[in-house]
Amino acid sequence: MAGRTLPRLEAAGLDGWLVRLFEAIDEANLPWLTALVRDCETAFGEALVDLVPSYTTLLVVFDPLALTPAEARQRLSAVLASLTPHDDADREAPLRELPTWYDERMGPELPRLAERAGMSVADIVACHAGATYRVYALGFAPGFAFMGSVAECLECPRLETPRKKVPAGSVGIAGRQTAAYPAVSPGGWNLIGRTSARLFDRDREGFGLLALGDRVRFVAVTRDEFERLGGDPRPMEAGR
Repeated sequence: MAGRTLPRLEAAGLDGWLVRLFEAIDEANLPWLTALVRDCETAFGEALVDLVPSYTTLLVVFDPLALTPAEARQRLSAVLASLTPHDDADREAPLRELPTWYDERMGPELPRLAERAGMSVADIVACHAGATYRVYALGFAPGFAFMGSVAECLECPRLETPRKKVPAGSVGIAGRQTAAYPAVSPGGWNLIGRTSARLFDRDREGFGLLALGDRVRFVAVTRDEFERLGGDPRPMEAGR
């Protein structure tokens, strides 16, 4: 278990504790983090406000009217004392399919990624859509899921100058990670398409479509199918 350290609890205000399980990013961390999420949900029950997992940590936010920081720490200590990796994560993780229209108007970096890899745009699309990814972390914005790992031929650093406004649903690549923007926001990922999926919905239980450990496939669709599914086909404005 590369990067595994003794768990550490770090105060995060009056209503949160940061559980640090690892120091280094590693795909082998995921079974431990999914187990921690599951056990915290059970241990905190209605006193739990939010769980924000990253590649190495879990932020646990609790209701300060229901628990004192000391009581919350005590519950976390009990969870950590009996924590075991979630060995069934692969079998139990749901598969989410994100219909995606890969097009230069939606993904202006498609040609650059193709040139960088010495491949055609069609090959880039086939490579990205042909893999199954795992959600390794949540953050940046509500509903934003960091997924990996993309094939080496797709690896590309973030843009030197981030865009001020990235349309909701935009699918991008940064390093060996891929993601889709749940809402309009700034961002510096290399955009290659757009999904019609609603990644964040206040009327949905849990709000976010994707959860830690989920398996995800980007399914290539035509413009007609993209629009039929509710996707926004408006191209990005110049200079964004």
